[in-house]
Amino acid sequence: MKPITTPEPSIPSYAAALDWLYSQNRGQEPRNPQRMYRLIEALKLVMPPTSFHVVGTNGKGTVSTMLAAAYQAAGKRTGLFTSPHIEDFTERIQVDSQVISKNEVCAFARRLANLDLSPKPAFFELSFALALEHFASKQVELAIIEAGVGAKNDATINLKNVRALVITAIGRDHVDTLGPSLREIARDKAEAIRPGVPVITAAKGEALEVIAAVASGRRSPLFMDIPYSQLFSLPQFEALKTHDPVRWQNQRLAAAALRIAGNVSEDAIKTGISHPPLAARAEVFYVYGRKVILDGAHNPSAAQALQSQIKTPYVLVFGTRPNKLGEETLAVLEPAALKTFITQVDKRVSTLQKQGRTWVPEPVKALEQALAASLPEASVVIAGSLYLAGELRPFLRANHQEVYATQL
Repeated sequence: MKPITTPEPSIPSYAAALDWLYSQNRGQEPRNPQRMYRLIEALKLVMPPTSFHVVGTNGKGTVSTMLAAAYQAAGKRTGLFTSPHIEDFTERIQVDSQVISKNEVCAFARRLANLDLSPKPAFFELSFALALEHFASKQVELAIIEAGVGAKNDATINLKNVRALVITAIGRDHVDTLGPSLREIARDKAEAIRPGVPVITAAKGEALEVIAAVASGRRSPLFMDIPYSQLFSLPQFEALKTHDPVRWQNQRLAAAALRIAGNVSEDAIKTGISHPPLAARAEVFYVYGRKVILDGAHNPSAAQALQSQIKTPYVLVFGTRPNKLGEETLAVLEPAALKTFITQVDKRVSTLQKQGRTWVPEPVKALEQALAASLPEASVVIAGSLYLAGELRPFLRANHQEVYATQL
């Protein structure tokens, strides 16, 4: 990948930098980790001295954030790379809980847009490159890196100096890319297993069988979450009590990974795994006297986890990208919904329009209609995509009424 200087493009602002970043794609080229490798070589990017690689279907962002919070509490300068963001791109890249500056994003976009790189890097590859560059400039001691899609062909498979690999729960998602079966999906993610590097996983059933076989073949120690495991046990203190089995599982996974990797105290582990839930993970707002549950559930297993937490009747607002398992995810949430509003994500036409569902293209208008249609005792549940959550969260924050939150 040889950089060639070209006339400087016009990127006068942060908004223009984001427009440029979002417009970068692979074209018709397949996903291939060699693309990221060449970008790393072209930009002479330096890997963090120590890193965690977090792959899986659901829970990657939560576990990654817990790991970063623990090492930050332990006094380590810690980088965190996650995706997608909820409201702003800068959320993806953080050092000690401080997001990257918009000026740095602009400078990176201007410089990269001024290079003719072949093959042309896509958005996620550029985002990962920016994270590595930022971490190096901030001299992080350790970085937590969340994979994008799968592992075999993901840009993050190029990560070096990996102390531990964390594989979260595995379910059906990205089937067009990873394959339709759990075994195929698990096999793709298992490619992140590096010889001799510990693997800590919450995978179950046939997905676990695949991961165990790969770990054995590469002589990588495998640690599974089993009942009464002291390694996965949670420190006993009040702040960790939760009625959310998914969060509990993620906490156990993070705690085990931290103990295996070492160099962190039990007190720091407590701090890390008690990190507040992330935005749009069963997040609750009160708007116009109605309870609104905002969640990015975008696959069947995530939808099942969400539904287990809903204790009231609900009206559903749902939107997902066309290549997602929209109908399978709706099959979990829609039967119990009083009414379903379908909206679009990223201005892409929905394939979920059909009789019995109300189609409202504009997400905020769909939410407003759902609020008007719900009875006082019913909730409004938003699901289908973290991108949809990102579009609606500013409206929810602006209209959140604390008086209802304290009364209900």
